[in-house]
Amino acid sequence: MSEANTAKQLRELIRILERKLGALEDVQMTCCGVTMAQCHALVEVGRANNISLNELAELLNLENSTMSRTVNNLVNNNLVNRGIDPQDRRYITISLTESGQKFFDEIEESRNVYYEKIFDHIPEQKREQVLESMQLLLEAFGKGDCCKREGL
Repeated sequence: MSEANTAKQLRELIRILERKLGALEDVQMTCCGVTMAQCHALVEVGRANNISLNELAELLNLENSTMSRTVNNLVNNNLVNRGIDPQDRRYITISLTESGQKFFDEIEESRNVYYEKIFDHIPEQKREQVLESMQLLLEAFGKGDCCKREGL
């Protein structure tokens, strides 16, 4: 198979994967009353325990203004606290409230169970290969300006 055809196959497989993950996330996360951006923000805040608004925006690849609106909604829903960084008062820090911690724990548990079930469907002798391939794919996405041309 030519390199162009294998690149097209990769594109198609990723497109299908995006659709499957998007459909899954829409069904499972909208029932919890938060958007996907809010869900991803909760997970990152929960994993970091305390994170600046700028770091959170960078992690989620969102503009600071978009991240600020997302965090405002989480604050209004009593899921996160917004505070001033004691070392640098220009930075806003985000942490989970008690309700936010419970919500984060539920998200983590449900995602872990779901992906354990998926992993169980991968032949045991291929599991390490899948993980290695996913890591290589993520690293390839992180390199260069492959997708920054207009229209992409």
